[in-house]
Amino acid sequence: MTPPQFHAQTNPERLSDWGVLYTDQGTLRVAEGVQVYRLATPLFSDYAQKLRTVWLPPGQSARYSPSSVFEFPVGTVISKTFYYRRDAQGRDRVSEAPNPEATKLDLRDVRLIETRLLVRRESGWVALPYVWNEDQTEARLTRAGASFALRQVRDDGGEEPFTYMVPDSNQCAGCHAPNVKAGQLQPIGLKARHLPAEQLGAWSSAGILQGMPLAADLPRAIDWTDESIDVGSRARAYLDINCSHCHNRSGPADTSGLVLDLSAEPDVAMGVCKPPVAAGQGTGNRRFGIVPGRPDESILLYRMESTDPGAMMPELGRGLAHREGNALVRRWISALSGDCGVSAT
Repeated sequence: MTPPQFHAQTNPERLSDWGVLYTDQGTLRVAEGVQVYRLATPLFSDYAQKLRTVWLPPGQSARYSPSSVFEFPVGTVISKTFYYRRDAQGRDRVSEAPNPEATKLDLRDVRLIETRLLVRRESGWVALPYVWNEDQTEARLTRAGASFALRQVRDDGGEEPFTYMVPDSNQCAGCHAPNVKAGQLQPIGLKARHLPAEQLGAWSSAGILQGMPLAADLPRAIDWTDESIDVGSRARAYLDINCSHCHNRSGPADTSGLVLDLSAEPDVAMGVCKPPVAAGQGTGNRRFGIVPGRPDESILLYRMESTDPGAMMPELGRGLAHREGNALVRRWISALSGDCGVSAT
């Protein structure tokens, strides 16, 4: 077994050469010293489950930020393994119930698809996609991406075929370069507002996160499935993690004028009564981004519900519509008050 290690210049062909994950007697395990973490609201990826880890070189620590991605030292290796659970017939199963505490996976019960690495080098972050073989014994660097024809079985018994896409190296920048002018890659989920307070506290106690404020001063990490939280806060958290890496004031979608991170007020910047910058297939013949009280007349929801490559949002990372997430956004738009002044259709 290879211990966790940083490759400063080379890109190993085998995932195991990084040492952060390894297979042993039919189990995928996390190496000693590698931290497993979870997000309060995770990004949707065709219902794939995810095992997330971060490893910092011994003696190194990250620097806390209240609003942006934490500053990680050179040598940091972040991994995200995408997998599906199997049912009794061996079919890939859709489930909205994640297994956030898992530090190992029984390979009889799951199908591993890919592991994406973000590696912090002197020049910045580098994205490396690794695809698992059929035996689930090794994942290999696949810069050109890959596709898998899958059929998922929902908890209600329904089945749906779809194509799972592993992004190529260039497509990784489509999400992980949130500042279009800088063009530099960075993590998406490793921000204070996405991580539960207990996760941050554990990292601080372990000495791998420096500068963390008192718990009372931490931003609230919202679980989008928590029914005890108001629907607006939950919908905003969902849009933030799924959309704001592009739809922010300096992101790849800045020309759209649509801002979906938590800095935006629920007004025209978020699409409320906002006409699209460019009309076309992506509007679904709707006139405004969000029409208060009228989700079926809102471009935002139309694009989220679509699976047409020419209309759907996000453009990358999904082939299925997220039924539960879309239902949440629908409830939020339905509850908004206001009037766009003219008929939306």
